[in-house]
Amino acid sequence: MELCVALDLPSVEENLALAKSLKGHNIWLKVGFRTYIRDGKDFIVALKEVNPEFKIFLDLKLYDIPNTMADAAEEIAKLGVDMFNIHASAGAVAMKTVMQRLSDYEKRPLVLAVTALTSFDEENFQKIYEKSIDDKAEQFAKMSYDYGLDGVVCSAFESRAIKNATSENFLTLCPGIRPFGEDAGDQQRVATLQRANQEGVDYPVVGRPIYKDSNPKAKVDEILKVISTF
Repeated sequence: MELCVALDLPSVEENLALAKSLKGHNIWLKVGFRTYIRDGKDFIVALKEVNPEFKIFLDLKLYDIPNTMADAAEEIAKLGVDMFNIHASAGAVAMKTVMQRLSDYEKRPLVLAVTALTSFDEENFQKIYEKSIDDKAEQFAKMSYDYGLDGVVCSAFESRAIKNATSENFLTLCPGIRPFGEDAGDQQRVATLQRANQEGVDYPVVGRPIYKDSNPKAKVDEILKVISTF
């Protein structure tokens, strides 16, 4: 299990300050929509300058026609990030096209597919996808596995079933982790570190419980200490 810290603060200065406070750790940093739209590729460079050992997950959830997604995936690969994601809802052709486009890269980023956003509850998910979260997440995961992606983004509660349906080595990155039972906020399907471990989660993503803490570094130290016991 490797910790991924979400950099979701309102300004580049605050995000960089958080990253600098964590520069002694070999962790993943998640760069999402707001941060990347506002701060761009220069922010990726700045993070690597803080600590070249930081691994960067660019969380843009690509969803478009297959060729456009593949074009974007190629540009992302040129940024030097370590992982990015697409929407599984884009379908098999999009997955295949993205992975074919990246096949010539000697060291390509990991590619994950988003199954069901952790902000969904069961009722609202079924209104859109007409299947339960568990069933659709597993279906999306199998498709992602078949077309050569490295893993999926899901909640901790789908992680074990997805690995059972694909491979133990098929990665699961799980947002909505509240390490010690903190408030769920706008997330619906949240889990503690212990539950994430039980479900075989590879990358627990933690945001607000870290950056809203009065001492984010101490909170990360506490989280890493727990992870080290698994």
